[in-house]
Amino acid sequence: MRCSTLSDFAGEPLAGTAASATAWLCLEQPGPWGRDALTESHLDPELGAELGRRAAGTGVRVLLIRRPGRHADHRLPSRRRLYLASTEPGASWLEQADLACPEEVLELDFEALGQGRSTAFGTPVTDPLLLICTNSKRDVCCALYGRPIATALDLWECTHTGGHRFAPTGVLLPTGHLYGRIDHELAKRVVTDGIVADRCRGRSCFTPHGQVAEVAVRQQLGETRDVLTVVAETPGSATVRHADGRQWRVTLTERPVPARPASCGKSPDVAVALVATAVDQLVGARRG
Repeated sequence: MRCSTLSDFAGEPLAGTAASATAWLCLEQPGPWGRDALTESHLDPELGAELGRRAAGTGVRVLLIRRPGRHADHRLPSRRRLYLASTEPGASWLEQADLACPEEVLELDFEALGQGRSTAFGTPVTDPLLLICTNSKRDVCCALYGRPIATALDLWECTHTGGHRFAPTGVLLPTGHLYGRIDHELAKRVVTDGIVADRCRGRSCFTPHGQVAEVAVRQQLGETRDVLTVVAETPGSATVRHADGRQWRVTLTERPVPARPASCGKSPDVAVALVATAVDQLVGARRG
């Protein structure tokens, strides 16, 4: 059985499993993608390796993206779409640019992007962007279950976002919330309603503790806006603050996950998940 099916059967929690990134760089690259897509695609492998080097240590995560449908790449010169996103809570932003050639992305200031500063590289985008992972060479579950959703809803496909055992997976930009076990209805809700807590793996700019806590508070409030941030953590809790000043302490506990493979073809292993066991509003935490 596929790793995503076994993870679902095991009841493995989603929250707290999001990739780590303070910013996202998404470069259009048609054609097939290999396991390590930056250097195993029709993108110049030297350019791909350089993108990886420049992103290292900056908080920027680099993805390749492509439109759904047939993935033939005839290597003809064409403009490439670029999306840049900062996930800073309460100040997230998304920009897009159309590049004459992919090498233009090397003009970007990766440090500034990772720190949430606009690089004036593109133009602002107001609508949220949901990318669906279809990187089959990384794990077949992603393409098998992700591609039908991307095709049906005309969403951008993207390379590995982490956690293919939760396929179909996707990332919502600009906030950097990742989702797993996506179906058509959830994808539509995320695009139209905002940051829904249902099947959210967490926000990429938070630690696993913060990811679980933010999702728990979001679930309790039914909050879909970018108004929550994590302000404190201990080994057994995290404190989440709303933009209106309210705060909640979320109690966190480790829970074993029944044996399941982390990826298709791997042997099953037992993991430990972090779960929220209590969400308590703190008295006197509202401003004014």
